[in-house]
Amino acid sequence: MEAGEAGIEKEKEKKKNSENNENSAREKLRLAQKIWMLSRDRLLMNLRFLDVALSGLGFRAQPGTGEVRCDAGAPGGAVICYDPTVVLRLYRKDPANVTRLHLHMLLHCIFSHAYKYDRVEQELWDIAVDMAVENVALNLKMPGLRTDRDAARSEVLAQWKERAGTLTAERIYRKLREDRQGVSELSELGNLFKRDVHEGWGAAETLEITEAQWKKISERIKAELRSFSEDKSDDKSILQNLEEATREHYDYGDFLRRFSVSGEDIQINDDEFDYVYYTYGLSLYGNLPLVEPLEYKDVNKIKEFVVAIDTSGSCRGEIVQAFLNKTYSILKSSENFFRKVNIHIIQCDSEVRRDTKITNDDEFEAFMREGKLEGFGSTDFRPVFSYVDRAIENGEFENLKGLIYFTDGYGVFPEHKPPHNYDTAFVFLEDDYEKPATPPWAIKLVLPAEDIEGIEEREV
Repeated sequence: MEAGEAGIEKEKEKKKNSENNENSAREKLRLAQKIWMLSRDRLLMNLRFLDVALSGLGFRAQPGTGEVRCDAGAPGGAVICYDPTVVLRLYRKDPANVTRLHLHMLLHCIFSHAYKYDRVEQELWDIAVDMAVENVALNLKMPGLRTDRDAARSEVLAQWKERAGTLTAERIYRKLREDRQGVSELSELGNLFKRDVHEGWGAAETLEITEAQWKKISERIKAELRSFSEDKSDDKSILQNLEEATREHYDYGDFLRRFSVSGEDIQINDDEFDYVYYTYGLSLYGNLPLVEPLEYKDVNKIKEFVVAIDTSGSCRGEIVQAFLNKTYSILKSSENFFRKVNIHIIQCDSEVRRDTKITNDDEFEAFMREGKLEGFGSTDFRPVFSYVDRAIENGEFENLKGLIYFTDGYGVFPEHKPPHNYDTAFVFLEDDYEKPATPPWAIKLVLPAEDIEGIEEREV
Protein backbone atom coordinates (compact mmCIF):
# COMPACT_ATOMS: atom_id res chain seq x y z
CA MET A 1 0.00 0.00 0.00
CA GLU A 2 2.74 2.43 0.98
CA ALA A 3 4.49 1.82 -2.31
CA GLY A 4 1.21 2.28 -4.17
CA GLU A 5 0.43 5.52 -2.33
CA ALA A 6 3.92 6.79 -3.06
CA GLY A 7 3.38 6.08 -6.73
CA ILE A 8 0.06 7.91 -6.71
CA GLU A 9 1.66 10.91 -5.02
CA LYS A 10 4.43 10.91 -7.56
CA GLU A 11 1.91 10.87 -10.42
CA LYS A 12 0.01 13.74 -8.80
CA GLU A 13 3.23 15.72 -8.44
CA LYS A 14 4.14 15.00 -12.05
CA LYS A 15 0.72 16.10 -13.25
CA LYS A 16 0.90 19.24 -11.14
CA ASN A 17 4.33 20.12 -12.54
CA SER A 18 3.06 19.54 -16.07
CA GLU A 19 0.09 21.80 -15.45
CA ASN A 20 2.38 24.43 -13.94
CA ASN A 21 4.63 24.22 -17.00
CA GLU A 22 1.64 24.56 -19.31
CA ASN A 23 0.36 27.52 -17.34
CA SER A 24 3.83 29.06 -17.39
CA ALA A 25 4.10 28.55 -21.17
CA ARG A 26 0.65 30.09 -21.71
CA GLU A 27 1.58 33.02 -19.50
CA LYS A 28 4.84 33.53 -21.38
CA LEU A 29 2.96 33.44 -24.68
CA ARG A 30 0.36 35.93 -23.42
CA LEU A 31 3.03 38.32 -22.16
CA ALA A 32 5.08 37.99 -25.36
CA GLN A 33 2.01 38.74 -27.49
CA LYS A 34 1.27 41.78 -25.33
CA ILE A 35 4.86 42.99 -25.69
CA TRP A 36 4.64 42.74 -29.48
CA MET A 37 1.39 44.72 -29.49
CA LEU A 38 2.92 47.40 -27.28
CA SER A 39 5.90 47.55 -29.62
CA ARG A 40 3.63 47.93 -32.66
CA ASP A 41 1.57 50.66 -30.99
CA ARG A 42 4.73 52.55 -30.06
CA LEU A 43 5.99 52.42 -33.66
CA LEU A 44 2.60 53.52 -35.01
CA MET A 45 2.41 56.49 -32.65
CA ASN A 46 5.82 57.78 -33.64
CA LEU A 47 6.21 56.61 -37.26
CA ARG A 48 2.72 56.83 -38.70
CA PHE A 49 3.95 56.34 -42.28
CA LEU A 50 4.62 52.68 -41.33
CA ASP A 51 0.96 51.88 -40.62
CA VAL A 52 0.33 49.73 -43.70
CA ALA A 53 3.67 47.97 -43.35
CA LEU A 54 3.05 47.16 -39.68
CA SER A 55 -0.38 45.74 -40.46
CA GLY A 56 1.20 43.49 -43.10
CA LEU A 57 3.52 41.79 -40.63
CA GLY A 58 2.03 38.91 -38.61
CA PHE A 59 3.26 36.93 -35.58
CA ARG A 60 3.72 33.23 -34.90
CA ALA A 61 4.98 31.82 -31.60
CA GLN A 62 7.52 28.99 -31.89
CA PRO A 63 8.47 28.03 -28.30
CA GLY A 64 11.79 26.30 -27.82
CA THR A 65 13.49 27.62 -30.97
CA GLY A 66 15.59 30.12 -29.03
CA GLU A 67 15.41 32.68 -31.85
CA VAL A 68 13.43 35.44 -33.53
CA ARG A 69 13.23 35.60 -37.32
CA CYS A 70 10.98 36.93 -40.08
CA ASP A 71 9.54 34.35 -42.46
CA ALA A 72 9.21 36.38 -45.67
CA GLY A 73 7.66 33.50 -47.61
CA ALA A 74 4.86 32.62 -45.20
CA PRO A 75 1.44 32.06 -46.89
CA GLY A 76 -0.54 35.28 -46.85
CA GLY A 77 2.39 37.54 -45.99
CA ALA A 78 5.51 37.93 -43.89
CA VAL A 79 5.40 36.60 -40.31
CA ILE A 80 7.64 37.20 -37.28
CA CYS A 81 8.41 33.76 -35.82
CA TYR A 82 9.55 34.03 -32.22
CA ASP A 83 10.35 32.11 -29.07
CA PRO A 84 8.34 33.79 -26.24
CA THR A 85 11.18 33.15 -23.79
CA VAL A 86 13.59 35.15 -25.98
CA VAL A 87 11.14 38.05 -26.28
CA LEU A 88 10.60 38.18 -22.49
CA ARG A 89 14.35 38.08 -21.86
CA LEU A 90 14.97 40.96 -24.27
CA TYR A 91 12.13 42.99 -22.77
CA ARG A 92 13.29 42.47 -19.17
CA LYS A 93 16.76 43.68 -20.14
CA ASP A 94 15.38 46.79 -21.89
CA PRO A 95 11.87 47.32 -23.39
CA ALA A 96 13.52 49.24 -26.26
CA ASN A 97 15.16 45.97 -27.39
CA VAL A 98 11.85 44.54 -28.64
CA THR A 99 10.74 47.77 -30.33
CA ARG A 100 14.08 48.02 -32.08
CA LEU A 101 13.95 44.35 -33.11
CA HIS A 102 10.42 44.85 -34.45
CA LEU A 103 11.54 47.84 -36.52
CA HIS A 104 14.68 46.00 -37.64
CA MET A 105 12.68 43.11 -39.17
CA LEU A 106 10.03 45.42 -40.59
CA LEU A 107 12.70 47.41 -42.44
CA HIS A 108 14.14 44.19 -43.89
CA CYS A 109 10.68 43.55 -45.42
CA ILE A 110 10.19 47.12 -46.63
CA PHE A 111 13.62 47.18 -48.29
CA SER A 112 13.09 43.69 -49.86
CA HIS A 113 16.28 42.32 -48.34
CA ALA A 114 15.02 38.72 -48.18
CA TYR A 115 14.34 38.39 -51.90
CA LYS A 116 17.94 38.69 -53.14
CA TYR A 117 19.38 36.02 -50.89
CA ASP A 118 20.04 33.44 -53.61
CA ARG A 119 22.00 35.93 -55.75
CA VAL A 120 24.54 37.13 -53.18
CA GLU A 121 27.29 35.96 -50.86
CA GLN A 122 25.00 35.34 -47.91
CA GLU A 123 27.49 36.02 -45.12
CA LEU A 124 28.30 39.45 -46.53
CA TRP A 125 24.66 40.20 -47.39
CA ASP A 126 23.58 39.37 -43.81
CA ILE A 127 26.02 41.94 -42.47
CA ALA A 128 25.20 44.56 -45.11
CA VAL A 129 21.42 44.44 -44.61
CA ASP A 130 21.73 44.54 -40.83
CA MET A 131 24.02 47.57 -41.05
CA ALA A 132 21.61 49.31 -43.44
CA VAL A 133 18.50 48.89 -41.26
CA GLU A 134 20.35 49.78 -38.08
CA ASN A 135 21.59 52.95 -39.75
CA VAL A 136 17.98 53.90 -40.56
CA ALA A 137 16.84 53.12 -37.02
CA LEU A 138 19.60 55.24 -35.50
CA ASN A 139 18.63 58.19 -37.70
CA LEU A 140 14.96 58.11 -36.72
CA LYS A 141 14.26 60.60 -33.96
CA MET A 142 11.94 58.33 -32.01
CA PRO A 143 11.79 58.02 -28.21
CA GLY A 144 12.24 54.56 -26.73
CA LEU A 145 14.32 53.26 -29.62
CA ARG A 146 17.86 53.61 -28.29
CA THR A 147 19.52 50.39 -27.13
CA ASP A 148 22.79 49.22 -25.66
CA ARG A 149 25.91 49.67 -27.85
CA ASP A 150 24.26 52.22 -30.13
CA ALA A 151 27.20 54.58 -29.63
CA ALA A 152 29.55 51.92 -31.02
CA ARG A 153 27.18 51.28 -33.94
CA SER A 154 27.01 54.97 -34.77
CA GLU A 155 30.79 55.23 -34.76
CA VAL A 156 31.22 52.27 -37.12
CA LEU A 157 28.47 53.51 -39.45
CA ALA A 158 30.09 56.95 -39.66
CA GLN A 159 33.31 55.29 -40.81
CA TRP A 160 31.41 53.21 -43.36
CA LYS A 161 29.65 56.27 -44.71
CA GLU A 162 33.09 57.64 -45.59
CA ARG A 163 33.96 54.36 -47.32
CA ALA A 164 30.71 53.44 -49.07
CA GLY A 165 28.77 56.70 -49.34
CA THR A 166 25.03 56.21 -48.99
CA LEU A 167 24.46 53.33 -46.57
CA THR A 168 22.07 51.14 -48.53
CA ALA A 169 22.46 47.38 -48.24
CA GLU A 170 23.59 47.12 -51.87
CA ARG A 171 26.39 49.66 -51.48
CA ILE A 172 27.61 48.26 -48.17
CA TYR A 173 27.59 44.77 -49.70
CA ARG A 174 29.54 45.94 -52.73
CA LYS A 175 32.16 47.55 -50.50
CA LEU A 176 32.42 44.41 -48.35
CA ARG A 177 33.10 42.40 -51.50
CA GLU A 178 35.66 44.89 -52.78
CA ASP A 179 37.60 45.25 -49.53
CA ARG A 180 37.34 41.62 -48.41
CA GLN A 181 37.62 42.14 -44.67
CA GLY A 182 39.19 39.45 -42.53
CA VAL A 183 37.18 36.90 -40.58
CA SER A 184 37.61 38.75 -37.30
CA GLU A 185 36.35 42.08 -38.69
CA LEU A 186 33.35 40.40 -40.32
CA SER A 187 32.57 38.65 -37.06
CA GLU A 188 32.74 41.95 -35.17
CA LEU A 189 30.41 43.65 -37.65
CA GLY A 190 28.00 40.73 -37.50
CA ASN A 191 27.88 40.70 -33.70
CA LEU A 192 27.43 44.46 -33.50
CA PHE A 193 24.52 44.80 -35.94
CA LYS A 194 22.72 41.42 -35.88
CA ARG A 195 19.31 41.30 -34.17
CA ASP A 196 17.36 38.58 -35.99
CA VAL A 197 17.98 35.32 -37.82
CA HIS A 198 17.82 35.33 -41.63
CA GLU A 199 17.17 31.62 -42.00
CA GLY A 200 14.68 30.87 -44.76
CA TRP A 201 15.37 33.97 -46.83
CA GLY A 202 15.44 33.44 -50.57
CA ALA A 203 14.00 34.34 -53.96
CA ALA A 204 12.09 31.14 -54.65
CA GLU A 205 8.88 31.23 -56.66
CA THR A 206 6.86 30.99 -53.46
CA LEU A 207 8.17 34.40 -52.37
CA GLU A 208 7.34 36.33 -55.53
CA ILE A 209 3.81 37.38 -54.52
CA THR A 210 5.03 38.46 -51.12
CA GLU A 211 7.82 40.48 -52.71
CA ALA A 212 5.33 42.28 -54.96
CA GLN A 213 3.14 43.05 -51.95
CA TRP A 214 6.03 44.57 -50.02
CA LYS A 215 7.14 46.55 -53.04
CA LYS A 216 3.71 48.18 -53.18
CA ILE A 217 3.94 48.96 -49.48
CA SER A 218 7.41 50.43 -50.00
CA GLU A 219 6.13 52.66 -52.82
CA ARG A 220 3.37 53.97 -50.57
CA ILE A 221 5.78 54.65 -47.71
CA LYS A 222 8.11 56.47 -50.09
CA ALA A 223 5.27 58.70 -51.29
CA GLU A 224 4.13 59.49 -47.75
CA LEU A 225 7.67 60.18 -46.55
CA ARG A 226 8.16 62.93 -49.10
CA SER A 227 5.53 64.97 -47.28
CA PHE A 228 6.36 63.66 -43.80
CA SER A 229 7.68 65.99 -41.09
CA GLU A 230 11.42 66.55 -41.54
CA ASP A 231 12.05 66.52 -37.79
CA LYS A 232 11.73 62.73 -37.64
CA SER A 233 15.00 62.02 -39.38
CA ASP A 234 18.49 63.46 -39.39
CA ASP A 235 19.14 62.43 -42.98
CA LYS A 236 17.49 60.71 -45.93
CA SER A 237 18.68 57.19 -45.11
CA ILE A 238 15.22 55.62 -45.13
CA LEU A 239 14.30 57.28 -48.44
CA GLN A 240 17.60 56.23 -49.99
CA ASN A 241 16.96 52.61 -49.00
CA LEU A 242 13.40 52.81 -50.30
CA GLU A 243 14.66 54.17 -53.62
CA GLU A 244 16.95 51.15 -53.88
CA ALA A 245 14.17 48.73 -52.94
CA THR A 246 11.65 50.12 -55.43
CA ARG A 247 13.98 50.94 -58.31
CA GLU A 248 13.33 48.98 -61.46
CA HIS A 249 16.27 46.82 -62.50
CA TYR A 250 16.83 46.44 -66.22
CA ASP A 251 18.66 43.88 -68.27
CA TYR A 252 21.00 45.87 -70.48
CA GLY A 253 20.64 43.35 -73.32
CA ASP A 254 16.86 43.70 -73.27
CA PHE A 255 17.28 47.46 -73.20
CA LEU A 256 19.51 47.45 -76.32
CA ARG A 257 16.96 45.36 -78.19
CA ARG A 258 14.56 48.30 -78.02
CA PHE A 259 16.66 49.82 -80.79
CA SER A 260 16.31 46.88 -83.18
CA VAL A 261 14.62 47.13 -86.57
CA SER A 262 13.05 44.59 -88.90
CA GLY A 263 15.04 43.41 -91.91
CA GLU A 264 16.05 40.43 -94.00
CA ASP A 265 18.94 38.33 -92.80
CA ILE A 266 20.70 35.51 -94.67
CA GLN A 267 19.78 32.37 -92.76
CA ILE A 268 17.53 29.34 -93.21
CA ASN A 269 13.91 30.25 -92.51
CA ASP A 270 12.63 27.19 -90.65
CA ASP A 271 9.30 28.88 -89.94
CA GLU A 272 8.28 28.95 -93.63
CA PHE A 273 9.87 25.69 -94.76
CA ASP A 274 7.73 22.60 -95.39
CA TYR A 275 9.76 19.51 -94.45
CA VAL A 276 7.06 17.15 -95.78
CA TYR A 277 7.61 18.12 -99.43
CA TYR A 278 11.36 18.29 -98.90
CA THR A 279 11.65 14.75 -97.55
CA TYR A 280 9.06 13.42 -100.05
CA GLY A 281 11.16 14.71 -102.95
CA LEU A 282 14.29 13.10 -101.55
CA SER A 283 12.55 9.75 -101.16
CA LEU A 284 11.00 9.95 -104.66
CA TYR A 285 13.91 11.31 -106.69
CA GLY A 286 16.92 10.43 -104.59
CA ASN A 287 18.84 13.64 -103.92
CA LEU A 288 16.33 16.02 -105.54
CA PRO A 289 13.94 17.76 -103.07
CA LEU A 290 10.64 19.20 -104.35
CA VAL A 291 11.22 22.44 -102.40
CA GLU A 292 14.29 24.26 -101.14
CA PRO A 293 14.40 26.13 -97.80
CA LEU A 294 14.28 29.92 -97.97
CA GLU A 295 17.74 31.40 -97.48
CA TYR A 296 16.53 34.57 -95.79
CA LYS A 297 14.04 35.53 -93.08
CA ASP A 298 12.65 38.68 -91.54
CA VAL A 299 14.26 39.36 -88.16
CA ASN A 300 14.49 42.17 -85.63
CA LYS A 301 18.09 43.19 -85.08
CA ILE A 302 20.12 46.26 -84.32
CA LYS A 303 21.20 48.04 -87.50
CA GLU A 304 21.56 51.76 -86.74
CA PHE A 305 22.11 53.59 -83.50
CA VAL A 306 24.49 55.98 -81.75
CA VAL A 307 26.59 55.39 -78.64
CA ALA A 308 27.68 58.71 -77.16
CA ILE A 309 30.45 58.47 -74.56
CA ASP A 310 30.93 61.25 -72.01
CA THR A 311 34.73 61.57 -71.81
CA SER A 312 34.68 64.51 -69.40
CA GLY A 313 37.09 64.56 -66.49
CA SER A 314 34.53 63.08 -64.08
CA CYS A 315 34.08 59.90 -66.15
CA ARG A 316 36.91 57.48 -65.46
CA GLY A 317 38.50 55.90 -68.51
CA GLU A 318 38.32 52.34 -67.19
CA ILE A 319 34.58 52.67 -66.51
CA VAL A 320 33.98 53.99 -70.04
CA GLN A 321 35.99 51.10 -71.44
CA ALA A 322 34.02 48.62 -69.31
CA PHE A 323 30.76 50.07 -70.62
CA LEU A 324 31.94 49.72 -74.23
CA ASN A 325 33.04 46.15 -73.54
CA LYS A 326 29.62 45.38 -72.12
CA THR A 327 27.85 46.96 -75.10
CA TYR A 328 30.09 45.18 -77.61
CA SER A 329 29.68 41.79 -75.93
CA ILE A 330 25.92 42.09 -76.47
CA LEU A 331 26.00 43.56 -79.98
CA LYS A 332 28.53 41.13 -81.42
CA SER A 333 26.12 38.24 -80.93
CA SER A 334 24.72 37.16 -84.30
CA GLU A 335 21.27 37.18 -82.70
CA ASN A 336 21.42 40.96 -82.24
CA PHE A 337 23.72 42.25 -84.96
CA PHE A 338 23.08 42.55 -88.73
CA ARG A 339 26.13 41.74 -90.86
CA LYS A 340 26.05 45.30 -92.23
CA VAL A 341 25.36 47.99 -89.65
CA ASN A 342 25.67 51.73 -89.21
CA ILE A 343 26.73 52.41 -85.64
CA HIS A 344 28.44 55.62 -84.57
CA ILE A 345 30.51 55.81 -81.40
CA ILE A 346 30.82 59.49 -80.54
CA GLN A 347 33.29 60.69 -77.92
CA CYS A 348 32.46 64.05 -76.42
CA ASP A 349 32.87 66.34 -73.45
CA SER A 350 31.91 69.98 -74.08
CA GLU A 351 32.17 69.27 -77.82
CA VAL A 352 32.31 66.32 -80.18
CA ARG A 353 35.87 64.97 -80.12
CA ARG A 354 35.64 61.94 -82.38
CA ASP A 355 33.01 60.01 -84.35
CA THR A 356 33.91 56.40 -85.16
CA LYS A 357 31.65 54.76 -87.72
CA ILE A 358 31.17 51.00 -87.39
CA THR A 359 29.78 49.06 -90.39
CA ASN A 360 30.62 45.46 -89.45
CA ASP A 361 31.88 43.23 -86.68
CA ASP A 362 35.54 43.48 -87.72
CA GLU A 363 35.50 47.28 -87.42
CA PHE A 364 33.90 47.05 -84.00
CA GLU A 365 36.61 44.65 -82.85
CA ALA A 366 39.32 46.95 -84.24
CA PHE A 367 37.84 49.90 -82.36
CA MET A 368 37.68 47.94 -79.11
CA ARG A 369 41.26 46.83 -79.60
CA GLU A 370 42.86 50.07 -80.83
CA GLY A 371 40.47 52.93 -80.06
CA LYS A 372 41.59 55.67 -77.67
CA LEU A 373 39.43 57.96 -75.58
CA GLU A 374 39.65 61.70 -76.21
CA GLY A 375 38.34 64.72 -74.35
CA PHE A 376 38.30 64.89 -70.52
CA GLY A 377 37.03 68.48 -70.34
CA SER A 378 33.68 69.74 -69.01
CA THR A 379 30.35 68.23 -70.06
CA ASP A 380 27.77 69.66 -72.46
CA PHE A 381 25.26 67.23 -73.99
CA ARG A 382 23.90 69.61 -76.62
CA PRO A 383 26.71 69.33 -79.23
CA VAL A 384 26.10 65.58 -79.65
CA PHE A 385 22.42 66.05 -80.42
CA SER A 386 23.17 68.84 -82.88
CA TYR A 387 25.79 66.63 -84.53
CA VAL A 388 23.41 63.66 -84.84
CA ASP A 389 20.59 65.85 -86.17
CA ARG A 390 22.88 67.17 -88.92
CA ALA A 391 23.97 63.61 -89.75
CA ILE A 392 20.35 62.54 -90.18
CA GLU A 393 19.59 65.54 -92.39
CA ASN A 394 22.66 64.75 -94.51
CA GLY A 395 21.48 61.18 -95.09
CA GLU A 396 24.00 59.46 -92.81
CA PHE A 397 21.20 57.43 -91.21
CA GLU A 398 18.22 55.76 -92.89
CA ASN A 399 16.23 54.76 -89.81
CA LEU A 400 18.02 55.75 -86.60
CA LYS A 401 16.20 54.08 -83.70
CA GLY A 402 18.10 55.38 -80.72
CA LEU A 403 20.96 57.20 -79.03
CA ILE A 404 22.54 55.90 -75.84
CA TYR A 405 24.49 58.48 -73.85
CA PHE A 406 26.78 57.01 -71.17
CA THR A 407 27.55 59.73 -68.65
CA ASP A 408 27.76 60.78 -65.02
CA GLY A 409 24.89 63.17 -65.76
CA TYR A 410 26.58 66.39 -64.70
CA GLY A 411 26.30 68.63 -67.74
CA VAL A 412 24.02 70.86 -69.79
CA PHE A 413 21.00 69.04 -71.23
CA PRO A 414 19.12 70.19 -74.36
CA GLU A 415 15.98 72.13 -73.48
CA HIS A 416 13.83 70.35 -76.06
CA LYS A 417 13.50 66.86 -77.48
CA PRO A 418 15.50 66.32 -80.70
CA PRO A 419 13.31 66.96 -83.76
CA HIS A 420 13.94 63.57 -85.35
CA ASN A 421 12.06 60.48 -84.23
CA TYR A 422 14.64 58.49 -82.27
CA ASP A 423 14.72 57.48 -78.61
CA THR A 424 17.35 58.88 -76.27
CA ALA A 425 18.60 57.08 -73.18
CA PHE A 426 20.99 58.51 -70.60
CA VAL A 427 22.80 55.60 -68.99
CA PHE A 428 24.35 56.16 -65.58
CA LEU A 429 26.64 53.95 -63.56
CA GLU A 430 25.29 53.36 -60.08
CA ASP A 431 27.50 55.10 -57.53
CA ASP A 432 27.22 56.85 -54.17
CA TYR A 433 25.76 60.10 -55.43
CA GLU A 434 22.33 61.37 -56.36
CA LYS A 435 21.82 61.53 -60.11
CA PRO A 436 20.67 64.83 -61.60
CA ALA A 437 17.20 64.92 -63.11
CA THR A 438 17.15 63.94 -66.78
CA PRO A 439 14.86 65.67 -69.31
CA PRO A 440 11.31 64.25 -69.36
CA TRP A 441 11.67 63.22 -73.02
CA ALA A 442 14.66 60.95 -72.30
CA ILE A 443 14.94 57.48 -70.79
CA LYS A 444 16.97 57.20 -67.58
CA LEU A 445 18.77 53.93 -66.98
CA VAL A 446 20.96 53.29 -63.92
CA LEU A 447 23.13 50.19 -64.23
CA PRO A 448 24.65 48.48 -61.17
CA ALA A 449 28.43 48.73 -61.10
CA GLU A 450 28.81 44.94 -60.99
CA ASP A 451 26.72 44.64 -64.16
CA ILE A 452 29.19 46.86 -66.06
CA GLU A 453 32.46 46.00 -64.38
CA GLY A 454 32.10 42.22 -64.43
CA ILE A 455 35.08 40.45 -65.98
CA GLU A 456 33.03 37.86 -67.83
CA GLU A 457 29.93 39.38 -69.41
CA ARG A 458 26.94 37.29 -70.36
CA GLU A 459 26.21 37.44 -74.05
CA VAL A 460 22.56 37.83 -75.00
